[in-house]
Amino acid sequence: MEKKLQKPAVVGMLALISCFLWGSAFPCVKIGYEWFGIKGVASQVLFAGYRFFLAGVLTFIIGSIIEKRFLTMKKSSFPYILGQGVLQTTIQYFFFYIGLANTTGSKGSIISGSNGLISIIIAHFMLKSEKLTWRKWTGCMLGLAGVVVVNLSPGSWGEGFHLAGEGMIFICAFSYGFSSITLKLISNRESPFTITAYQLIFGSVILIGAGWIMGGTVSGFTVKSTLLFLYMALLSTIAFSLWTILLKYNPVGRVSIYIFSVPIFGVALSAIILGEQIFTIKNLLALILVSGGILAVNSKMK
Repeated sequence: MEKKLQKPAVVGMLALISCFLWGSAFPCVKIGYEWFGIKGVASQVLFAGYRFFLAGVLTFIIGSIIEKRFLTMKKSSFPYILGQGVLQTTIQYFFFYIGLANTTGSKGSIISGSNGLISIIIAHFMLKSEKLTWRKWTGCMLGLAGVVVVNLSPGSWGEGFHLAGEGMIFICAFSYGFSSITLKLISNRESPFTITAYQLIFGSVILIGAGWIMGGTVSGFTVKSTLLFLYMALLSTIAFSLWTILLKYNPVGRVSIYIFSVPIFGVALSAIILGEQIFTIKNLLALILVSGGILAVNSKMK
């Protein structure tokens, strides 16, 4: 099984499935805000908590069935998986849900594309086998330039960048980039399903608690909105589980090359589902820079 999960075709297929699912989250969250009547930071945080708690429970059930055992973890693994949950679920999605409420789905997906570049930079300091080279630095600069370009509006930087919107999405991207490295470091402590299930549950419980304390509410459950909510939970279950498996058996760089497709999927699906206008020179240039930067970082060309 390990050798199969290291084959380029298998890595590419599973990584692209994960990236497509993550890309679809951008328009889904925007629609969810409308269908569930989500207004205000407290309700946004609570909505995120409910989604990822369900995702954690589903991962636990599916993982238990696949592994033919109840997913349990060693006591020694608890602080590591708890920390992963705080970083990968609590912090990341606290900023993601607030930020996405204050920017467009396409813009948010392009900015989020920088998380692969961030993980490469952090990997240089935390993983001895993945040092930065001149081409990696070039790729990082290209990708970050894309983040700058997408936030430029005619007149000034200030009109295109807002801390409550684009700023929050960038913090989310940094959190995810860092969590990819810590996930790699703890991947041998437990099975991928165990790590994914418990980190989602731990991180989501904190989000739910924060949402309740701030007075958040989530209502508007209908057949249509409940199906959307279930899809959002399942996409997290599938995407995080696949990504955890890939990072366990492959170098970070070999997997992160596919992150470039997240903004592509996110922008395309935002245009199709939300009807956002994406075909502007600024958006296309930003998309090319972010995608090209990540490809350059992971390229094996000399």
